[in-house]
Amino acid sequence: MNFKEKINKSFLPRHIAIVMDGNGRWAKYKGFDRLFGHSNGIKTVRQITEAAVEIGLEYLTLYTFSTENWNRPEKEIAGIMRLLVESIEKETPTFHQNNVRLLVIGDLYRLQDDVRAKLQGCITETSKNTGLSLVLALSYSSKWEIIKAFKDIIFDLKNGKFDEDFIDERLISEYLTTRNIPDPDMLIRTGGEVRISNFLLWQAAYSELFFTDVFWPDFTKENFYEMIVEYQNRERRFGKTSEQVSIKN
Repeated sequence: MNFKEKINKSFLPRHIAIVMDGNGRWAKYKGFDRLFGHSNGIKTVRQITEAAVEIGLEYLTLYTFSTENWNRPEKEIAGIMRLLVESIEKETPTFHQNNVRLLVIGDLYRLQDDVRAKLQGCITETSKNTGLSLVLALSYSSKWEIIKAFKDIIFDLKNGKFDEDFIDERLISEYLTTRNIPDPDMLIRTGGEVRISNFLLWQAAYSELFFTDVFWPDFTKENFYEMIVEYQNRERRFGKTSEQVSIKN
């Protein structure tokens, strides 16, 4: 029995977030430049998106490009953006076929005009799809997001939109870029590093964390399904005791 067959469809996570790490190192080990790794990483994006659709996942967020990635060599950044535009154009019909809705979170104003336009076009074209919501975290970092949220909260507070007594966890969440997206149940990182790299810091407070040495271009559907099976065997207590969780269930 493969791992897909072991998944309990009645106990799926609603939202899985992935740090897609290892493209550059994968390419280097094979004797190619980093863009070769990014190009092959796109193939894995397609495979894992298909896997999410196959099991009926609601949300899949992929850490595509961080605000810190703007510090990489210009040639690599330009290549990544070119691959992104090409992929969006190529995959939009497939999104429709699989009932996938595209969403994007991040500081999109830093993107080139053509990249932003292609993204917006795909977002608009897929907006009525009701299956998987595929969220690209693009020009994104959690610290940027939280700083922006607090600036917006302070602005609205000064303009009398609400009283400071109303500032709580729920209100802060409403000012984040993920305001209409549930917090991730699972956060996966490929590539062997054991950190979450400024990704969904607020939202991942109680996410189940998964790390693998497998580089992103080699990450398979079966790897993905295996982690979901492991997730379903974990006990999520959210600060409570095992006994309290057992009674509730």
